[in-house]
Amino acid sequence: MKQVRIAMAVTVALAASSAWAAPETFTIDPNHTYPMFEVSHFGISTQRGRFEKSSGKVVLDRAARRGSIDLTIDARSVSMGFEEWNVHVRGEDLFNTANFPTITFKSNKLVFEGDKPIAAEGEFTLLGVTKPLRLQIANFACTEHPLLKKPYCGAEVSAQIKRSDFGMIKGIPLVGDEVRLLSPVEALKD
Repeated sequence: MKQVRIAMAVTVALAASSAWAAPETFTIDPNHTYPMFEVSHFGISTQRGRFEKSSGKVVLDRAARRGSIDLTIDARSVSMGFEEWNVHVRGEDLFNTANFPTITFKSNKLVFEGDKPIAAEGEFTLLGVTKPLRLQIANFACTEHPLLKKPYCGAEVSAQIKRSDFGMIKGIPLVGDEVRLLSPVEALKD
């Protein structure tokens, strides 16, 4: 009889823990998430740009080690540090923002180490071309937001692409083909 009670207690505990560990949805905080890129310029310096506007959702189920990411970047918000260059990179030869105003990353496969995601495998779309992309996730952490008193998570993400794979060939090889993508990400629980 004692074994039956122990088995029932374990079953109730497991049921309660799986209910507690349901998937959580987070909205990306656009004020603390700004995707950036780095590219070689004439082989003598690394030029950096960033996108001022991004949005999206992250779903995490840490107990089941699953989740998803749906990120949209407003390509028209690209900033290179001065307006003349901003206009140039928004033009037809590079980001072509008149025809392709958004860049997206969508993933339904997160890779976990323990209860922390360390990568996301998904589809990256730039200039209307979609290719597989593995996004590395570092420094993942969740806590209560000190001001909003809501759960929130953050991380540093990065990846490498060849811009020529997406049809962005202007300036190669003077401006590098290899591009490093990186971003701080913060997201508040819905």
